[in-house]
Amino acid sequence: MGLVSTDNDTMRRAERYKAIVDYFSVAMPVAESELNFRTPYELVVAVMLSAQCTDKRVNLTTPTLFERFPTAEAMAEASAEEIYPYIRSISYPNNKARNLARMARMLVSEFGGVVPDTVEQLERLPGVGRKTANVVAAVLFGREVMPVDTHVFRVSRRIGLTVGAKTPLQAEAQLEEGFPKHLLPIAHHWLILHGRYVCTARKPKCGECGIAPWCKSAPKDKPQQ
Repeated sequence: MGLVSTDNDTMRRAERYKAIVDYFSVAMPVAESELNFRTPYELVVAVMLSAQCTDKRVNLTTPTLFERFPTAEAMAEASAEEIYPYIRSISYPNNKARNLARMARMLVSEFGGVVPDTVEQLERLPGVGRKTANVVAAVLFGREVMPVDTHVFRVSRRIGLTVGAKTPLQAEAQLEEGFPKHLLPIAHHWLILHGRYVCTARKPKCGECGIAPWCKSAPKDKPQQ
């Protein structure tokens, strides 16, 4: 998807992907979700809450939420109004409370309380969009998918891993084609953590960036590491 590349452009992108993989394989051999969770159910809830909200805020919120609703069965018995007070500090708490209640009911009624292991089944759950489904599938089940959030979308475009991608779905397709399939679950975390702490939205730290030599957007008139 996106712009059609020439053979030379494709070769350069392939070289860029290899360089990025080689760098992160050494610099960040372990890269995991920063959301706190103990069970698959808790991960689904945490990822749903993290939409347009920081992981730090979610992690401050979920302990009391999970104490009150420790299982999908417990949450399935609750109304949105009962869930709301526990997530009021999260962005869009009304919508998320409704979605959590509906998600838990379907999880119990159609899946026996067991989180499904495919993206297609996960997307059936209310409030679970493609990005959330991909995150859960990658983190829990090691599925070879690429969740694209705002960090991944921004970083992949800046680096030059995606070209002309105008939507997360287009970026997802290009990234899934560019990275080796078996590395997709960790590559997602490489990009999101890099975007969160180095390639930030407003003031990217290009001078501190280990992949600046391969980045299409890094200043070329400054020393690069």
